[in-house]
Amino acid sequence: MQANSNVPNHRHASSLSQAKRAAWGSFAGAVVDWYDFLLYGITAALVFNHQFFPQISPAMGTLVAFATFGVGFLFRPLGGVVFGHFGDRLGHKKMLIITVWLMGIATAGIGLLPSFASLGWWSPILLVTLRAIQGFAVGGEWGGAALLAVEHAPKHRKAFYSSGVQMGYGVGLLLATGSVSLISYLTSEAQFASWGWRIPFLLSAILVAITLWLRTGIEDSPTITDTPAPSRLPVLEAIVRHPSAFFLIIGLRLCELLTMYIVTTFALNYSTQNLGLPRELFLSIGLLVGGVSCLTIPCFAWLADRFGRRRIYVIGALLGAISAWPFFMALEQGLTLPIILFSLLLANVAHDMVVCVQQPMFTEMFGERYRYSGAGVGYQVASVVGGGFTPFIAAGLVSLNSGSWHGVALYLTLGCVLSLITVSFVKKNSIVK
Repeated sequence: MQANSNVPNHRHASSLSQAKRAAWGSFAGAVVDWYDFLLYGITAALVFNHQFFPQISPAMGTLVAFATFGVGFLFRPLGGVVFGHFGDRLGHKKMLIITVWLMGIATAGIGLLPSFASLGWWSPILLVTLRAIQGFAVGGEWGGAALLAVEHAPKHRKAFYSSGVQMGYGVGLLLATGSVSLISYLTSEAQFASWGWRIPFLLSAILVAITLWLRTGIEDSPTITDTPAPSRLPVLEAIVRHPSAFFLIIGLRLCELLTMYIVTTFALNYSTQNLGLPRELFLSIGLLVGGVSCLTIPCFAWLADRFGRRRIYVIGALLGAISAWPFFMALEQGLTLPIILFSLLLANVAHDMVVCVQQPMFTEMFGERYRYSGAGVGYQVASVVGGGFTPFIAAGLVSLNSGSWHGVALYLTLGCVLSLITVSFVKKNSIVK
């Protein structure tokens, strides 16, 4: 009798242990993928225009460099479809190990890629190919990592336990910006442009090794063994049963994507090339945003579990819409403290409040056995629509407006307002459990 009475406690301890292990494993993989993915955006804003596209004007080189940044987003839905399909049928853990390997190989390849001066047009072609592989890997990562954390998490702590998936973004941004800042500080302008920028790409191998070690001890999600496999392709099952969910996810992610990429990628390029501000300013802001997010995302997630995901989301989207114009006004005037303040409001308050609830919010929109495909593909399609070409669109708006930032500020404001409107169409029981 005594032995039997202890079984529930052992099961609870085992379940809690797996929940923590799944949370850490999801976090580690997210760090690798976002470090690699964001490192490309930071470097594209600084050196890719003359390293890989020197035959065209500086302005066009910047547009093309940002367009290659967007190529990674185009391949994210494909990664979501492929890894979601096999993840729903064969297991989430196996797919998550493959995504980390792919991302590590592609990122190291970029670090070793000869410039245009050595390979000619083969150099940008290979760059775009490696960027596509990065996008393909990230496309398969989020859905599986989110599910692994959400499905192992305690019932009333799903946002908090799965927040590591989004914290991985902040830590990845912190490491990517920190490595570029450190190399930039230790090298001259010419050295950084020639070979210094490559070092952070090669350092990705260390993060890949750590992540693979962490993920080996994670058990697969319970739904893989407890729920029958879908009768047809999982992504088709998700589309047929929940078609509106894909459109809702796109609208809900606009605030998140525009706030982060305009602050961390577009503003870095705009402030240095159009306003003459030192690149160290926004590299330092990137470090600050990444560091602060390690606190704000889990704190906002805890609040969302306690007070409701919808409430936290609405506040974040509203703050994003309010902060857009003051951010660009401070940027134009070169006011350092206001620039930092509104960067934090956009990237650490607005962004982090809407992003911290996405894992349970999006996965609960789909049936259990096709959630990897449904949530993963929906998430990545939204990345293409709302994020992948944001720096490119923003740079284009600046060119069309003779260097003015007003079109970009309006773009950011409208994105946040659309997210605010979209959340009202989501069923309450899909957000607050």
